[in-house]
Amino acid sequence: MNDDRKGSLATGRYLRLPDVLSETGLGKTTIYHLIGEGTFPKPVKISSRAVAWREGAIEAWKADRQAQPE
Repeated sequence: MNDDRKGSLATGRYLRLPDVLSETGLGKTTIYHLIGEGTFPKPVKISSRAVAWREGAIEAWKADRQAQPE
């Protein structure tokens, strides 16, 4: 594991899709649609077959959404 990955693993939690769904209240299709639009954080690859989202990125996205007028 390179130093960059060690640093990010040590400083933040990673959330798998079920956790992201729970945290955001969005569905899987909506999340991937928003990623395609560039309005939702992209997941990072954590193994050859698994991805996860940085918890800080999800929290920042939620804060940004709350700050926007409806």
